[in-house]
Amino acid sequence: MFEHGLILGAYLLCVGFLGLITSRNMVRALMSLESIFNAVNLNLITFSNFFNNKQAGGEIFSTFVTAIAAAEAVTGLATALSLHRNRRSTRIDQFNLLKW
Repeated sequence: MFEHGLILGAYLLCVGFLGLITSRNMVRALMSLESIFNAVNLNLITFSNFFNNKQAGGEIFSTFVTAIAAAEAVTGLATALSLHRNRRSTRIDQFNLLKW
């Protein structure tokens, strides 16, 4: 079971990085970033269960990563909404057009 969790985490991480690198749409890039955060959370939980210690270090750290990912999603979607209102597009290469 340990290997399956790590393989799934590695797959999610690779798909997230590939989506983040190749994406031009800001919403798709944010979804790829969320996939990367979920891969990290999966690996934290897998290693925490593998070591089978009495401390819940992996689960607690995973909760903090989820909270940071939620804050990142709110900030990123607000930026995407602002970009869409001003330029009618959410393309990342037009992101520098928000400068004053």
